[in-house]
Amino acid sequence: MFKIGEIRELIRLLDETSVAELKVETDDMKFLIKKADVPATPVVVSSTPSNTAPAPVAVPAAAAPSTPAAAPAAPAADAPLEQDENVHFVTSPMVGTFYRAPAPDAPPYVEPGTKVNPKSVVCIVEAMKLMNEIEAEVSGEVLEVLVDNGQLVEYGQPLIKIRRA
Repeated sequence: MFKIGEIRELIRLLDETSVAELKVETDDMKFLIKKADVPATPVVVSSTPSNTAPAPVAVPAAAAPSTPAAAPAAPAADAPLEQDENVHFVTSPMVGTFYRAPAPDAPPYVEPGTKVNPKSVVCIVEAMKLMNEIEAEVSGEVLEVLVDNGQLVEYGQPLIKIRRA
């Protein structure tokens, strides 16, 4: 198990690099430290300790910056996606996990071709164990779901592309 000082050191090292997130997995613990939109404010997104007693783990300070593979590809949210006024992008209102359906065994809220209205729920973004239903905001037809189920999303990241009616 990591000591709080070791976790703070990992956060400090992450903050000093251009790496956006750091995922650490051991036999008995998993956690993900991810930079928030506000600089110098890392967020622990997921922590799942096991029921077994963890063995002490020493983490060399030099190991954290050498893990750029843990960083996701830069989202296209920074670049203008499309200038067509008839196209609306439903964006994530928060950092969290994207889900297409209300339960793992339930059908997705929307598929390409689905007709929606402003109050239609099109997906869920889970943040801090709270399931936030995301609405279409416009009337129209779903053109594309831009995010994979279970994927981490950023604030403002486009999730669903809709052609306005």
